[in-house]
Amino acid sequence: MVKNLIPSIFLKDEKAVAGFKDTRIIDDDPVSYAKKMNRLGGDMLLIFDLSASDKEHEKNLDIIREISRSTDIPLIGAGNIKRSEDVKKLKYAGCSHVALNLLKQSNVELMGEVSKRFSKDCIFVCADVDAQILDNVDSIREYCSGVIYLGNELEGEYKGLNIYCLLDSFDQREPVKTLKKLLLNPSVAGVCGEIINSNLNEIQKYKVELKEMGIDTNIFKAKYCFSDFKKGADGLVPVVVCDHLTDQVLMVAYMNEEAYDMTIKSSIMTYYSRSRQKLWIKGEESGHYQYLKEMYGDCDMDTILVKVKQVGAACHTGSYSCFFNEVLKKDYDSQNPMKVFEDVFDIIKDRRENPKEGSYTNYLFEKGMDKILKKVGEEATEIVIAAKNPDKEEVKYEMADFLYHMMVLMAECNLEWSDITTELKNR
Repeated sequence: MVKNLIPSIFLKDEKAVAGFKDTRIIDDDPVSYAKKMNRLGGDMLLIFDLSASDKEHEKNLDIIREISRSTDIPLIGAGNIKRSEDVKKLKYAGCSHVALNLLKQSNVELMGEVSKRFSKDCIFVCADVDAQILDNVDSIREYCSGVIYLGNELEGEYKGLNIYCLLDSFDQREPVKTLKKLLLNPSVAGVCGEIINSNLNEIQKYKVELKEMGIDTNIFKAKYCFSDFKKGADGLVPVVVCDHLTDQVLMVAYMNEEAYDMTIKSSIMTYYSRSRQKLWIKGEESGHYQYLKEMYGDCDMDTILVKVKQVGAACHTGSYSCFFNEVLKKDYDSQNPMKVFEDVFDIIKDRRENPKEGSYTNYLFEKGMDKILKKVGEEATEIVIAAKNPDKEEVKYEMADFLYHMMVLMAECNLEWSDITTELKNR
């Protein structure tokens, strides 16, 4: 089992605070704090919503949603869960896992319902004493995939359970020794809490040390060293950067050996600036980080291709890709379904920003949300009616109509295709 080191964020009054009862502000900007935790090597991110009102709770959900969009790290959402709909809201905000507090008897009863609705794989529970686990161990095994353990001493093993220990009390002189003791327990899948938060800059170092002790941790290991690549006269290798979902070329940059090694170690794209003659982490100033997904050398090993998750825009102009100056274009039939969706959606968004006289799309935007929703409902009904007939051409036509109106609704709601595909992937 790969063992995880997991930073935690406690959200209170739209700030990151120190803990459940310690409301000292750690960071005024929880999103930037989360980016830092991701950048420094956190394997997952545990987020506790400590809101005291529905209004604050909604604001915290917005923060979690922005963290999900700005990082490349699985999120575990916890706090303020009273019913199935609360789990849905955290899932919609981008949490891959949601943790129910076993202190609430209602959550013990809720386990089965949300497991069946959202899948066992995404449901965790929180427990602060061994008795809570023991009293519910059969239900936890049946309905949950992990346990956030809030106590400082875990007694024994729990076969069939993945325990994540939230550790606040530890020997600050020897944190690795404490981590080793916990992670050697076969039931412990990871460690979170103050032992991680107070040592964020050491996460990668701890992973290496634990690996050397025989504990499997999440560390990238490249099949090729930088010396295996053919360099230019300046000692650099060009890097072509693509979107990992669409394969769209985003930019071209350069690496030296230090940039190459830092990228592999951190999973954050790092380059060498020829103009400034120094290393630069993409997104360090703008927040538009690139999270490494795949890396390839070409046939001559003189060029690197990387596929990344791009946060925000890749280009300094604000364009998603640096390649937008059209030199020439020949009409052709694009067979890439995602490209078709993107092209049509781009036109719809352009109509919204730059109205065109006589445009049906502009007519919908002018009439507003009620009209758009009415059309979406009508087109959905048309699909149902068409599907009752044997002619698949009619179904195809009605589905295309529905997708178009759905994209108008997406634009009106400020959603992107990536939001939809990410949600589908998380299902």
